[in-house]
Amino acid sequence: MKYFCLLFLVFSMLQAKAQSEIYQKKKAEKLAVKSPFEKIVDRELPANIVYEDGDIIAFQPLDNQARVHYLIVPKKRIPTINDVSEGDQMLMGKMVLVAQKIAKEKKIGETGYRLVFNTNEDSGQSVFHIHLHLLGGNKLGPMADQTWRHENGGKD
Repeated sequence: MKYFCLLFLVFSMLQAKAQSEIYQKKKAEKLAVKSPFEKIVDRELPANIVYEDGDIIAFQPLDNQARVHYLIVPKKRIPTINDVSEGDQMLMGKMVLVAQKIAKEKKIGETGYRLVFNTNEDSGQSVFHIHLHLLGGNKLGPMADQTWRHENGGKD
């Protein structure tokens, strides 16, 4: 038991260092209140909704990152992908199927699209309610900034 407690303490310290203190504070503040997506579901905030059922809502974000950009959001608040449980498997799969449906409706199913989940600080997650970005309608650039690759001589 003593080793378990020590291991837990060390792991907790490592986790705490994984995110900056500023980010952790902002994240805690945002988790303490209703997410913007919950407000959209409850019709407290307006949105251009393109799909909705009992589990999922999909809408156009305020700031498009591509010609076609939609957010596919579970109505159940799950803060990050790290918080997805085995019981969420069907919901996660349904999110992908909804993205596929919207891509077909928006005529980008054949030309191509990208699906993206952002998780925590390094990815730029700012809303702590998971959401799947559907991006397409134009040529998309690299998935991530390649600066680190060039700084390391092209090696991983």
